[in-house]
Formats: sequence, structure tokens, C-alpha cells
Amino acid sequence: MNLTALLTFLAAVAFAVSPLLSSGFNGFTPDQFPVPQNDPPVQPEGYAFSIWGIIYLWLIIGAGFGLLRRPRAPGWETARPMLFLSLVAGAFWIPLAQVSVFWATVLIFVMLLAALAALYRAGVEDRWLLREPIGLYAGWLTAASSVSVGLMLAGFGVTGPTTAAIISLGLALLIAISVLSLRRDSFAYAFGVIWALTGVIASNLDPFNILVAGQAGLGVLCVLILALRNESQRQ
Repeated sequence: MNLTALLTFLAAVAFAVSPLLSSGFNGFTPDQFPVPQNDPPVQPEGYAFSIWGIIYLWLIIGAGFGLLRRPRAPGWETARPMLFLSLVAGAFWIPLAQVSVFWATVLIFVMLLAALAALYRAGVEDRWLLREPIGLYAGWLTAASSVSVGLMLAGFGVTGPTTAAIISLGLALLIAISVLSLRRDSFAYAFGVIWALTGVIASNLDPFNILVAGQAGLGVLCVLILALRNESQRQ
């Protein structure tokens, strides 16, 4: 049995179980910031976080398949170290987020960078069990890490909430376009970003914030067009 494959599978399980071992996480509380963040425009609507169930399950299935059927496949082995790092960091993220917004933001960027490295290194085989689970995870992290930046900017009084949201959405879009230009065979990555952005649109409909909702909508359009173009070129 390949130790790296086993550790990656165990990390995926630990990551999925981590919310059950704490009180869970429904977003940073307003009193965690010097400037309380009540209903910040940068944060997606609550329903959007349901995607974590799919992410957890898909990562476990993928890592389990890799452990049993692809223990030493080169395309899997190159992705595993960075994926392991991201998942282990993720297992500690919720407890940290409950006590420190700053360090939780730092850690989520560690998770993101490691997940993107794993996605970039993943082989071309077993798309739906290797690249796409990592892609969906990295796509959501792209948006979530950028949201954390927006919350930090507004919560520490650097900018107002709308300006912070615009900056963070711009960051998310910049990362997403870069990733989709380098790794053109993961539609799930694009879906993860789009799902988060639609959640931001929903959270800014009532009251209607045209600047944030409009930028999120533009982001959805750009990411979708790029993802569909990538898919068409693969045919």
C-alpha cells in the first residue's frame, strides 16, 4: 500500500469530519471584527455553503479510489502531496476561524495555494475522480479566500463594505481566470467559483446592491464563457 495515497485518503476523511468535531461554522460572527460585520455584501447567501457536502464526499471518493485502484499512478502521485497539505490545513480551519479571523484568512490561502498546486499537478487520467474533485474544492476556496480578504478589509476599517466586496470579487476573478487559463480541463473548478458568485448575487438582492451584484454577475459570465470555451477546445 502506498503511504502517500493512504495519508491523502485519511486527510480527506479528517477534513470532512472536522465540522462534526466542533460547533460547526456559519461564517464569522460580527463581533470578531473591530468594525462589526452585519450582513456583509461580500459574503454569499447561506445556501451556497451547502456545496461543502459535495466537496467532502467527492474528495473522499476520489482519494479512496486512488488509494485502492491508483496507488502508484504517476498522475495521482504528483498531486497527492499538495492535496494532503491542503486537506490537513483544512481540518484545522474551523477551530482557528472561531478564534482568529486573521490567522484563519492566512490558513485559507495556504489551503487554496496547495489545492491549486495539486490541481495543476494532477494527471489527465481519471478526470471525475482526480481532477474534478480537486477542482471543485479549489474553485470554492478561490471565492472563500477572497471573501475573507473582503471581510478583513471592511472589518478592520480599511474600506467600506461595498468597496471591500468589489476588491475581493476582483481578486477572485483574477485568480479564477488565471487558473482556467493554465488548467483548462477542470469544469468543476469553474463551477465552484460560479456557485460562490451566485451566492454573492443572492445576498445582495435585498437590499439591492447593484455594484456588488453586478460585479458578481459579470464574474459569473466571464468564468462561464472561459470554462465553456475550454470544454469546446477539448472536444
